[in-house]
Amino acid sequence: MERHTDKVTDLFIIGGGINGCGIARDAAGRGLSVTLAEMNDLASATSSASTKLFHGGLRYLEYFEFRLVRESLIERETLLRAMPHISWPMRFVLPYHKDMRFDSETPTSRLLSTVMPWMKGRRPAWLIRLGLFMYDNLGGRKILPGTSSLDLQSAPEGVPLQDKFHTAYEYSDCWIEDSRLVVMNARDAEARGANILVRTEVLAAKRVDDLWEITIRDKQSGETRVVQAKMLINAGGPWVGDIIQTKIHINSREGVRLVRGSHIVTPKLYDHDKCYFFQGEDGRIIFSIPYERDFTLIGTTDQDHPDPAEPPICTETEQEYLCAFASKYFQKPVARDDIVWTYSGVRPLYDDGASSATAATRDYTLKVDAQGGAPVLNVFGGKITTYRRLAESAMDKVSEHFPDLSGPWTAGVSLPGGDFPVGGVPDLVEALLADYPFLDRVWAQRLVRAYGTDAKTILGDAKSVSDLGDDFGATLTARELAWLIDKEYARTAEDVVWRRNKMGLRLSAEQIAGIQGWMDSKTKLVAVNA
Repeated sequence: MERHTDKVTDLFIIGGGINGCGIARDAAGRGLSVTLAEMNDLASATSSASTKLFHGGLRYLEYFEFRLVRESLIERETLLRAMPHISWPMRFVLPYHKDMRFDSETPTSRLLSTVMPWMKGRRPAWLIRLGLFMYDNLGGRKILPGTSSLDLQSAPEGVPLQDKFHTAYEYSDCWIEDSRLVVMNARDAEARGANILVRTEVLAAKRVDDLWEITIRDKQSGETRVVQAKMLINAGGPWVGDIIQTKIHINSREGVRLVRGSHIVTPKLYDHDKCYFFQGEDGRIIFSIPYERDFTLIGTTDQDHPDPAEPPICTETEQEYLCAFASKYFQKPVARDDIVWTYSGVRPLYDDGASSATAATRDYTLKVDAQGGAPVLNVFGGKITTYRRLAESAMDKVSEHFPDLSGPWTAGVSLPGGDFPVGGVPDLVEALLADYPFLDRVWAQRLVRAYGTDAKTILGDAKSVSDLGDDFGATLTARELAWLIDKEYARTAEDVVWRRNKMGLRLSAEQIAGIQGWMDSKTKLVAVNA
């Protein structure tokens, strides 16, 4: 049965990925009333399937995307200060060899093939050094260390690599827990007044006079109702085009190009904590990254994806490609039998007409349609590193329709649990161990890395492990699970073990089923008490 809500909201946001939640946080902090609807779990699509990096995009320099790279480089440190629990500096090792080649689609490749045809598409060492010099200096770096050179014949970083690699360049970027980033933005948005609706599908939206009327359905209860909003924001990610065509029915010349990026996870391939940046003979690059303490993450691919309704999977061909690519660098070949998990996401890139998925821009485009009544802002493209700046740009568009809106505020403002200095994780871990001596160091580190200063709030008055309730394995207890349900929008075991954390790598099917059973019982108890 349809019914109208009593109050008109200023902004209604479709999509609970990083862009939607980032915009919701920024808008709520400026005093706008905000409702966000996500049809599944927060970060259930692209925003939990990234390569987990805040990075400037070193390879984007070859496409002359200097504005995007500069903005991304500046953002790395701005974001790092706001979330030092879920983001941290990481050093990247780029082994050099003479057979490194450009993607033939890059402007740099075309330019050098004209002026230096004898290079035959190779990346010369001087050009890599120039790119790294620009990478060090375009963004006003203050926290992260700059580029240095490594002798791989003597440095520990050379031990896992084949003997043919003698020299490497080492530079800085940052790790980010991508799906936790989305949840932290949603939490902060809600704390500032936003209404965050998960598992809520937008069935249709239409303009009625100067308002949008949006019909939504709660996928758990089945309830359907109509929400009125002064402005609609379409942050549907891979579904942005589908929303334009089938939900809000407007004409748009802008399009989205769906590009699948796949990753593989193997047992730990080396002992140090640095990432490798590998360049292929096909002009592409992949990363090999220390992951979840006992694993290595390798990715990504770039493949056009036909339909957002088709779930992305890491195909056998992509698995073989990533294994073969990495095996050209590591002493010990990486085989498909080594893979313990794969994941794949669809990047909703702005369709700039590029001839290949790799060459398609990673920049974002924001378009407002106000023809025929209430405005709608459609969000195309973007990358996780620039989500906060994208939100600010979106608010610039919104301010044209809300003229009294206050200015930008999010730079340097901590996300939940991130109110401590960069590099302060060890001190938080020691404090947690002192206050809760029943924890071991690995457990304490996991809690701090996930929750920052909120870790102590979660543990509360516990004096022993038994005070934390049921033990579901891998240090997940009922106390923490209740927090994830009450504070972080988790509704299923999958939400918990693959997006709020990555315990799915360590838990058995039976243990995950036990988590789901406990969550179901809590949901039934709440329904009975209501």
